[in-house]
Amino acid sequence: MSTTSVKKSHIDQRMLDVMGYVFISLISLACLIPFILIISGSLTSESSITSDGFRIWPKEFSWDAYAFALKHPQQFVSSYLLTIALTVTGTIVGLFISAMAAYVLQRQDFEWRGGFSFFFYFTTLFNGGLVPWYILMVNYLHMKNTFWSLLLPPLLNVFYIIILRTFLRSIPDAITESAKIDGAGDFTIFIRLILPLAKPGLATIGLFTALNYWNDWFNSLLFVQNEKLYTLQYLLYKMLGNLEGIRKVMAITGMQVTELPGESLKMALAILVTGPIIFLYPFVQRYFVQGLTVGAVKG
Repeated sequence: MSTTSVKKSHIDQRMLDVMGYVFISLISLACLIPFILIISGSLTSESSITSDGFRIWPKEFSWDAYAFALKHPQQFVSSYLLTIALTVTGTIVGLFISAMAAYVLQRQDFEWRGGFSFFFYFTTLFNGGLVPWYILMVNYLHMKNTFWSLLLPPLLNVFYIIILRTFLRSIPDAITESAKIDGAGDFTIFIRLILPLAKPGLATIGLFTALNYWNDWFNSLLFVQNEKLYTLQYLLYKMLGNLEGIRKVMAITGMQVTELPGESLKMALAILVTGPIIFLYPFVQRYFVQGLTVGAVKG
């Protein structure tokens, strides 16, 4: 290959890299601008938002939305701690059980693999409905106003089990066979060999599970009346509902409603809610693409 050809190839590669960086930068900026608007909106007075709309930089700086959101700090902290406990416990336990189920379903020597796979898949097509589920949880399992009513419903997801099963198929069977020759049992093989090799898939499903727990409010709406068991999302849901009710009453009576935070409060609550869960992404980012790719292509 001539020197001219090598130089031209090098220039083409540099141009391609520059175009790629520019494109990724534009995409990143498009994703970042809405978040900046949320931060700016949470720090803007309600009257300014009503008259001028949202801006990149607040026209009238105000902490009213955060002051209103943190008006009862004890309840807010309690809901925060409860949601964190639910997310951590549910993610660890649910991920472990899902991984065990996926490992069993992908084992070729499991005689009832097909039957159990069909049983899991069938539950994704049909369910008993909301009313029978509520009756089961409240009248038969007696889980109303309990921590278990918030922990158990999102614990397992058949779709996640199927993804993990597909991912575990990428692990060579020779590893399991060699461990059996050395005298290792099934549980030892699963704990000491399969789980360490399945980190990309586990990180991906773990992130999905954690997001499900963090964003869950519906189970609190159904099963919880005790304020000590309000999750963070449900507390914010009630807070926004109460605010809308107050604004409607004030509008009917002719009182000034622009002083109450409305849009700015929504922005402030979004910041308060999404803050902690964002820190999960740097820890699972290097596994995320690999786990999704292998789980989607293999099988």
